[in-house]
Amino acid sequence: MASYNAMSPNPLPIILDCDPGHDDAMAIVVAARHTNVIGITSVSGNAPLESTTRNAIIMRDLLGLDCPVHSGAERPLIREPRHAVNVHGKSGMDGANLPAPSGPPASTDAVGYIIETCRAQEGIWLVPIGPMTNIALALRSAPDLAGRIAGISIMGGGRFGNSTAAAEFNLWCDPEAADVVFRYGGPLIMSGLDLTHQFQATPERIAMVHALPGTLAPILAELFEFFSGTYRSRHHNIVGAPVHDPCAVMALTHPHLFTRRRAHVQIETHGTITAGMTLFDDRDLKDIPEPNCDVLTGIDADAAWLVLLEAIAHFSH
Repeated sequence: MASYNAMSPNPLPIILDCDPGHDDAMAIVVAARHTNVIGITSVSGNAPLESTTRNAIIMRDLLGLDCPVHSGAERPLIREPRHAVNVHGKSGMDGANLPAPSGPPASTDAVGYIIETCRAQEGIWLVPIGPMTNIALALRSAPDLAGRIAGISIMGGGRFGNSTAAAEFNLWCDPEAADVVFRYGGPLIMSGLDLTHQFQATPERIAMVHALPGTLAPILAELFEFFSGTYRSRHHNIVGAPVHDPCAVMALTHPHLFTRRRAHVQIETHGTITAGMTLFDDRDLKDIPEPNCDVLTGIDADAAWLVLLEAIAHFSH
């Protein structure tokens, strides 16, 4: 197995905003290995807030990460909560025998934590990999954050949907929050479904995780098995679950693994059947709006899997 160098001496500081979720768990592993995780904030999404917070704390504990977990929004800005039991199971991370969390979250005010932390330390990347409710509330409550953060790297959207024909799950859950984020005006990187579906947990790749020594790898392999199982059961032509969320982390830590293009992207909030859709302005006109987003279009999936595999191996004792 090719390996990547250990974490750089000055890793990027990030706040990981998540709704674990099997692929969120993998994003936390990559972030723990290759970034300076200032804090983890949880949001309602793949499962209710109580479950996503619990799962975030469990992953933090399993990795021995020295960072707080703050729970956040238990519902979208204006819509009713929606969850993905059919993909992630009732707990949000079904499929493995997970330990109990070490304790409660550091607070239930993720939004206040994000604001306070980004005001105290400029240059933090926000990495929302679930519904963007916490990030939108922070940007709306503290507009000065837009000029204090390094940028936002999201997992969400795409040129096709999964929750509806138009909308990817994270944006479908809270289109209004996504709209706030896409309008915030600073650096924005988007890992959408057309990218993440190129990065799948195939049986061969899961076998590579099973083959790793230690106690963490088998737990994560079991999570992968469950996650890929639900995807295979629900799709006609898919060999493994797309491992969506680590892409938003690796976009920052391993940018050479991706191709990208600049685009102006808007979020549909009012459509009866298109709410949560990411609309790309591809018109060949001189008067279209300036690009607001780096849209990731391709990934070296084999190399990216080795990044994830090495991170798992690093923490699997």
